[in-house]
Amino acid sequence: MDRIRIKELQIYSYHGVNTQEKEMGQRFVVSLDIFLDLRKAGVSDNLMDTVNYAQLCYDVEKEFNSEKLDLIEAAAEKVAAFVLKNYETVEKVVVEIKKPWAPIGKPLEYASVKLERSWHTAYVAVGSNMGDKHKNIRDAIGIIDESPDCRVVKVSSMYETKPVGFVEQEDFLNGAFEVKTLLTPHELMDKLLETEKVLKRERVIRWGPRTIDLDIIFYDDLISYDDKVILPHPRMEERLFVLKPLCDIAPYFIHPVLKKRIVDIYEEQGA
Repeated sequence: MDRIRIKELQIYSYHGVNTQEKEMGQRFVVSLDIFLDLRKAGVSDNLMDTVNYAQLCYDVEKEFNSEKLDLIEAAAEKVAAFVLKNYETVEKVVVEIKKPWAPIGKPLEYASVKLERSWHTAYVAVGSNMGDKHKNIRDAIGIIDESPDCRVVKVSSMYETKPVGFVEQEDFLNGAFEVKTLLTPHELMDKLLETEKVLKRERVIRWGPRTIDLDIIFYDDLISYDDKVILPHPRMEERLFVLKPLCDIAPYFIHPVLKKRIVDIYEEQGA
């Protein structure tokens, strides 16, 4: 992937665990590798088709100094998130922060941290069968989209479906949406559970009625058997109420375990 490199931007700032670091400040050295497609800019020779690295330097310095932090790990995380959220063409960023005057009482050239962050693509199934179902789903998607670490980029049509398991309940309204996120799978799951709580979901009966139901179906092409987040979502390939809306927004996404396209799995289910 193409990249723009900012090497050793010098910033005087006030990060550190010690009180005097926050009072007196010190020099930090920040380097960035930002990954994006530079083809358009290379052909057009137009600054509007790329990232203005002069402006980027000013923006990063302002963000770096926007609050006093204890750890350069936190400062690096903050800078990475800022670049990804404010420069939409950037797909990945590598941030290194050096601390040449680290007060550790030993001679050293510098202490540093280096991290890599990027947007991830997740597909989330959504359903509701209590109250105003359409509003519940709109509200849930809105909460996710308004999160600073998420962008909802596609939403499927909504479909009326019969309940599975506990059948003595109203029909469901089901759909799916694609979200770009900076959150890890665990963090995204926490965000979905928090959203369900805001919308007053109560887990009383397994497969029972609910105001809102949010499940991560895919997260990139990750395969995980973690107790908290199993990916891809188990048995999703058997659920037409999951497959049909996914066909609206990601028909050619390849299931990382089955190695089949979503549209092909849907057709195999006799749809």
